[in-house]
Amino acid sequence: MPLLAVVMSLSGLTLYAIHDALIKYLSQTISVVQIVFFITLFTFPLISIWLVGSRTTPSLRPQNPWAVGFRSLSFVVIVLAAFYSFQVLPLAQVYALLFTTPLMVTALSGPMLGERATLSQWIAIISGFVGVLVVIQPTVEAVQIGHISALTAATLSAINATLVRKLGASERSVILLLYPLIATFVVMSLMLPFSYRPMDIQTLGISAIVALLSLSGGLLTIHAFRRGRAMIIAPMQYSQIIWGVVFGALFFGEVPKTNTLVGTLIIIGSGIFVVTRDRGAQIAQDELARRTTAIARLNSLFHLRRSSKDSERVD
Repeated sequence: MPLLAVVMSLSGLTLYAIHDALIKYLSQTISVVQIVFFITLFTFPLISIWLVGSRTTPSLRPQNPWAVGFRSLSFVVIVLAAFYSFQVLPLAQVYALLFTTPLMVTALSGPMLGERATLSQWIAIISGFVGVLVVIQPTVEAVQIGHISALTAATLSAINATLVRKLGASERSVILLLYPLIATFVVMSLMLPFSYRPMDIQTLGISAIVALLSLSGGLLTIHAFRRGRAMIIAPMQYSQIIWGVVFGALFFGEVPKTNTLVGTLIIIGSGIFVVTRDRGAQIAQDELARRTTAIARLNSLFHLRRSSKDSERVD
């Protein structure tokens, strides 16, 4: 296992964590819609540079227009839901809920791909969602909209990841990346007039930095998967919970409650079991590697990956 792959993966995930903390910071003064609009706006030049530097001239006509259309529109919902959850919930709690994505991918692989999960995988999936209940404690306090938003983002991310795998090699990576970006920009442009607030140079600059962090984190993650074994690289996404706790405590005065920590450990344990035992669940890492706006995490997030073979086609 090359040490470089580990370093690249952890570095990319650290950039995503900084990205998410900046999203939370920006959301204290401007709307989520405005944040998404400007991050997407700043991402276009970066993607254009990448396309110009590509060794091939890709066709921008999708082979599966309905699937690409669904993926694009659902991506808009994912970004809005994830960003909103970062705005209203502690960072560590958002990460815990987003970490359910690999579990959902495994659960969806049966009805969508005809791949049945084993008994041990179903036990891990159920255990993971028990961890979700521990985190949000629905019997102790009312479930907040932020919790629903985070779980919505995780669910749609899982559906998207499974859909990407079903499309296989029939759709180019540039299509799967560019069309959601365009859809996000168009929808945010229509919504922006209803929530726009003037921005100073500092806020605008942070938005540009967030776009750069997202793309840089994605590239590092892609290259990490190329150089290392997916079953080792994939579980590293859970290192973000450490950054979530640190950044939350340092910058937002967030001290994780015991139930959040316990529930997170249950979710992480279940997720690692699924990701390392079921190659199909590793699709979830592809979305993380390819997201060009924060979702990340997604990814981020967001925080998803398709097969390592497909990642070779990003170039």
